[in-house]
Amino acid sequence: MLHMVEWKVRLYLSENEGTTKARVVVNTGTTTLTGHGTAHCNPEDADVPEIGDELAAGRALHDLGQQLVSTAERDIKGLGVPATGRGARPAAGWPV
Repeated sequence: MLHMVEWKVRLYLSENEGTTKARVVVNTGTTTLTGHGTAHCNPEDADVPEIGDELAAGRALHDLGQQLVSTAERDIKGLGVPATGRGARPAAGWPV
């Protein structure tokens, strides 16, 4: 059976006095989750806003990713399926 859904993801960035803040929101249609991230410019470094944007956005996306994985793990646990734990997952690629 083919399963296809569309999730809306929005990324918001703001900068104030050398600190870039990111907020990423995903709406699955039934749930909304929000990830947050920040980046601080060292006063001795050149001011390159793109780097702060990338760091803050990456951290917000990482936070959101962790929330999605935690939600899925709770849902699996709620179904009574035994957890395999993080160590049982392959480090990268497909299991062999």
